[in-house]
Order: sequence, then structure tokens, then C-alpha cells
Amino acid sequence: MTDTPSIEELEAQERRLVLPRFTYEDAWALGSLLVELARDRNAPVAIDIRRGPQQLFHAALPGSTPDNDAWIDRKRRVAERYASSSYLVGARFRAKDTTFEESSRLDPNLYAAHGGSFPLTVEGTGVIGTVTVSGLPQLEDHAMVVEALERFKEDL
Repeated sequence: MTDTPSIEELEAQERRLVLPRFTYEDAWALGSLLVELARDRNAPVAIDIRRGPQQLFHAALPGSTPDNDAWIDRKRRVAERYASSSYLVGARFRAKDTTFEESSRLDPNLYAAHGGSFPLTVEGTGVIGTVTVSGLPQLEDHAMVVEALERFKEDL
């Protein structure tokens, strides 16, 4: 993904990627798919999947560092708080000619509106968790999560 998606495109992704369910087994399947995508691309990423406060999946691939886990936590908090992808939240602030850091009034040591965390939304329930990737430029982190969710949803 090289073109920066519009806010409308990002919102459409979230509407399209609503899942019929999300179980422990689904977390393993989605996480394993993300690991496969990352390995195929030699992507030095860390991957995190949570349902509520419980971590259901975590993987750190070669080249990733503890810093990626810190980024995961910061991006995940944004997706949880706003019930939107961390990339979309940042884009909404940029569209208002400001930044998340300047205008959110949230501690940037705890929150980062950078791409890579996406809400896990279940039909009839709403947002139940997050899937997050960290280690690539933010648009690439976001795109990897979206690609995995699209493939995962096709197989449900």
C-alpha cells in the first residue's frame, strides 16, 4: 500500500471488517496468518491480539525489538479508547490541521495514533478487542493488519 487512504476509505475498512465471531481459536488463526504474512515479507514486526484486557496472541519476529511492544501498547490504547483504528484516529486529527499529540490531551507516552492497531468488531456486539502490528512504517503496519483481517474474514 503506497497511497495514503482517505478518511472515507479507512472508515469503509472498519465497516467491512466486522466479524461474525471472534474466539480463542480465531485469535490463533488470525495471529498465525499475520506471522505468515510477516515471514513472507521478512518483516521485523511484533504482533498482538487482545480480547478486552486479555492477550490472546503475541509473536515477535526476527528484527523486532522490545520497542515494538511499547508501540503496540500505545497504539492499542488509541484503538481501544476511540473504537477505531489507530491510523484512522491520527488521520482525523491531521484532517483538522493538528496532530493527535497536540490536541488529544492524552499522554503521548501512553497513546500513539500511529497506524497498526485495528479494532476487532463482532456483529451485534461491537468492539471486543484489538489486533496490532508494530515494526514497519505506520501505513504498512496498518495495511498488513487490514490484509490479514480481509483474508481471515473470507475464511470464517
